[in-house]
Amino acid sequence: MKNRNVWIDYLRASLTVLVVAHHSALAYTTFASFDRNAYINSTHPVVDTKRWVGLDIFENFNDIFFMSLLFLIGGLFLSKSIAKKGAVNFIIDRAYRLFIPFIFLGTLLMLIAYFPSYFIVYNNTDIVAYIKDFFTTEQWPVGPPWFLWVLFLFNLLLVFINPVIQRSKQGVILLFARFQNSPFRFFCFLLIITWVLYVPVAYSIGAGTWTGFGPFDFQLSRILLYFGYFIIGALIGNTDFNHQLFSQNSVIIKRWWLWTLLSLTVYLLLTIGSKTLEQMVKNHQLKEFTAWMIYYTVYVASCTLSCLAFITVFRRFAQTSKKWWSSLSDNAYLIYLLHYVFVTWIQFLLLGYDMPALLKFAITFIAALAFSWVTGSLLKKNQLIRQYL
Repeated sequence: MKNRNVWIDYLRASLTVLVVAHHSALAYTTFASFDRNAYINSTHPVVDTKRWVGLDIFENFNDIFFMSLLFLIGGLFLSKSIAKKGAVNFIIDRAYRLFIPFIFLGTLLMLIAYFPSYFIVYNNTDIVAYIKDFFTTEQWPVGPPWFLWVLFLFNLLLVFINPVIQRSKQGVILLFARFQNSPFRFFCFLLIITWVLYVPVAYSIGAGTWTGFGPFDFQLSRILLYFGYFIIGALIGNTDFNHQLFSQNSVIIKRWWLWTLLSLTVYLLLTIGSKTLEQMVKNHQLKEFTAWMIYYTVYVASCTLSCLAFITVFRRFAQTSKKWWSSLSDNAYLIYLLHYVFVTWIQFLLLGYDMPALLKFAITFIAALAFSWVTGSLLKKNQLIRQYL
């Protein structure tokens, strides 16, 4: 692992841990619901009767920003990879690393992960009937691997966009160089892009709208946001960001504490303010459209600030390699692929136990992370898996 990119590897690994925690919490949120007619319409494959509002707050905080940041990181080094491998070899490499694992490994793992949902509904262990239901009634649930096929699609699109980026490289370098010591301008740049790519779409079709065919599901309301962050990552990757935009001497990085404080403050404001805005609409003190725009403007500010907080904290403090963290980083991809199986089965096995939601969450999270980490480490002893995953 190259020292200059330790902080990015550790940031990606930590976001993967947040993904595991996020899914571990979904069975215990107060808004969780289970649809017995088609469990694919449930908020999560397993929903417990034990709930805690604190997990709502934790889950919502993650949901606002962490996938956007993962897409940004996913774009950072791709222009260099295209230049090194050539477009055709780059696409082949991405297919082996992203698309093939998505289709084959992702489908197999989701078949295992969603079986508890089938058993909860039908109290039946008929595997053939389950597989038929999985691909027909449930329409091939994709689960967390949706990220892989969307990232693969973005990679393909970048192959066509990259020549334009290369022709504009000097302008890109100058643009981000101006932001190095102008943190407020950089924040405004990200905020405006986030708002434009998300708010109008979310207002038009609904903030939580998904669509797709078979396993090719994606969140329609966020697809432009995710692609925008991916392209921002690709643009930043064309600069010497470790020594410019995100250098240790950059004012952006030096203000890590401010981004962190603002991130928490704005999210708190969003959480508290949503009820206030709702009440004002009910009392006819505010039009619904105005309240919606206020809420989602604060929402995108929370997304932007949380991304900046995580980037700057890791750039500031993740300076040297740690053995355990490097292991987590090396296995992060397989942890992402594997964790859902452990999460859903552990949540299923805990259904009959009378214990607080927070304790159930903690058991699920720690066990799922540990099992997926160990399993990933064992699988990587295989040369082919180690090469691509």
